[in-house]
Amino acid sequence: MAMTLLATNEPSGAANSSFTSSIDSTYKLYIFKWVDVDPATDNVDFTVNFSDDTSSHSYDLTKTTTFFWAYHSEADGTPVLAYRAANDLAQATGYQILQWESGGGADESGAGELFLFNPSNTTYVKHFYATSQYYQRENTSFATYVSGYCNTTAAVTAVDFKMSSGNFDGIIRMYGVG
Repeated sequence: MAMTLLATNEPSGAANSSFTSSIDSTYKLYIFKWVDVDPATDNVDFTVNFSDDTSSHSYDLTKTTTFFWAYHSEADGTPVLAYRAANDLAQATGYQILQWESGGGADESGAGELFLFNPSNTTYVKHFYATSQYYQRENTSFATYVSGYCNTTAAVTAVDFKMSSGNFDGIIRMYGVG
């Protein structure tokens, strides 16, 4: 299957990065890839939310998710692979954390990808998963893994990425696969 680049956002000192068009029935799989995502401040979370509202794009879909991570500190501390219940959503409408406690230094950026399955289907809930690799605020390399679903049978029409606080820089691309 071929990946088709549909949109590129390059937020620079922006509060969020939204994809509000081209998410339709053309593709059954949409992939969002981010590189060099760097928050303006230290100790903030890179997050995502979804909308089924084509006019005002209220990013408030109910989600159930799970979050786990692997990390290893720059000082060669004990590496860890762990589940983090505090970053899960349980039938909640808030933004889902993709990168937890990101570092805000010039050398502390992140990269990752999110897969959104069949967002235009109006029969089933909308499944997604994401992976990230980034430099966490405590000089630690983190890999995070998120999976879940938007509990709606309405078509998902928009996706929004933002930091939990403050602005960020980076590049985020949306691809259709099919």
